[in-house]
Amino acid sequence: MMHGFIIPSRRVLSEAKYYPRWSQLGRRCFSQVGVAQKAELDKNDVVSVPLLPPFDYSPPPYTGPSAADILSKRKEYLSPSMFYFYNKQPVNIVDGRMQYLFDENGRRYLDAFGGIATVSCGHCHPDVVDAIVNQTKRLQHSTILYLNNAIADFAEALANKLPGNLKVVFFTNSGTEANELAMMIARLYTGCHDIISLRNGYHGNAAGTMGATAQSIWKFNVIQSGVHHAVNPDPYRGVFGSEGEKYAKDVQDLIQFGTSGNIAGFISEAIQGVGGIVELAPGYLPAVYSTIKKAGGLCIADEVQVGFARTGSHFWGFENQGVVPDIVTMAKGIGNGIPIGAVVTTPEIAEVLTRRSYFNTFGGNPVCTAAGLAVLKVIEKEKLQENAHVVGSHLKERLTALKDKYDLIGDVRGRGLMLGVELVTDHKLKTPAKLETLHIMDKLKEIGVLVGKGGFYGNVFRITPPLCFTKEDAVLYYNFLSVNENYPDFGANDSKRDE
Repeated sequence: MMHGFIIPSRRVLSEAKYYPRWSQLGRRCFSQVGVAQKAELDKNDVVSVPLLPPFDYSPPPYTGPSAADILSKRKEYLSPSMFYFYNKQPVNIVDGRMQYLFDENGRRYLDAFGGIATVSCGHCHPDVVDAIVNQTKRLQHSTILYLNNAIADFAEALANKLPGNLKVVFFTNSGTEANELAMMIARLYTGCHDIISLRNGYHGNAAGTMGATAQSIWKFNVIQSGVHHAVNPDPYRGVFGSEGEKYAKDVQDLIQFGTSGNIAGFISEAIQGVGGIVELAPGYLPAVYSTIKKAGGLCIADEVQVGFARTGSHFWGFENQGVVPDIVTMAKGIGNGIPIGAVVTTPEIAEVLTRRSYFNTFGGNPVCTAAGLAVLKVIEKEKLQENAHVVGSHLKERLTALKDKYDLIGDVRGRGLMLGVELVTDHKLKTPAKLETLHIMDKLKEIGVLVGKGGFYGNVFRITPPLCFTKEDAVLYYNFLSVNENYPDFGANDSKRDE
């Protein structure tokens, strides 16, 4: 069964006030510990916390409103649909540098979520900040109706990162907008309306993308037509395990029995982000792309979360399956936090938008595109794709080793610095460990690690940090989950840090 969490590592006096001790739960799953027992365990704290790696930055004193004041205003003036993590004690983030965030008290956190896989280069990366500031000082906004080098330079650089004839770029403000535009282009180009997406996928929250999204928790009861959801090729929960070609047959069945036989297209993520870091079964996309093309459809790769070097082995997620899509959508990591998205396709397909006027006021804004170009340069200059591969592979290997040790860990998956850890209370039934996930997430925050969660059941840790994440950072996360009492004191032996 799940062993209790033990963190055998030293404390630092200067940071000790931030790290309360907390309970080890013995050799049981959290779900097996009664409320009274857990309360008693919480009183008998016996575990120390790990040390964050050294970092040469201290934020200036924060003089703004407190977390309580902000939360009060938020409840009064912002939409009640806007949820937040750590309900008992929300964290007020006021500063960020590279892979670290700082709260109102100056406490440092390791950011293992990256603003939902958005911060690629690192928080406030100086090269990206300089590009934004310099462009803002010169020209903050005009319109694409006038010429400006920022949009043209970034479009050229972006097109050069894509395979085949994918070289025509349309800029948007977000991933939702990018996917909306891509689906419209596919429908215009083919003259068909039907689109196929995957169950458990997420593509946005506007009219068309909500239809393509296939999780009830993200779908309102409004008209969503023309989308068919195929069986998800999930190696962990899927009926065919890792046999991608068997899942692909369902797409053929949908075309034959759910459409006229001709379709507009197929849209999918190579690794489902919101869905819980689910990497599509090997061989799935080549088989499906072949089927889609025979039905006259276009293949759309949603790279909003998985793109921009995050998988490490390749720059784009779809490349891991050896396919070349007809349309690629992107956002998030494209701007390192600046709101920008893009659709890239071939000249032939792009021509369909000339049938009418297509326009986006802020798409291609000079500040956003200047930031995007800086992001590409930083990824290349600092070899962040290579770092994502090395550090991500290291962390995944260590987490996979823990899976064999702890019953609570049902699956470890993903690539590079897009990893998922799914928690279950029963390995055979794969019962989602929802409460345990929340509990561990709170404890991670207590020791200074911020991580995301996702999956339909909310039981998957989403590890999508900035791509400058180091092995030292990875060890902190691994140490938290480790129960090896003989594991060396963190930082005591530099030769052990890179293990």
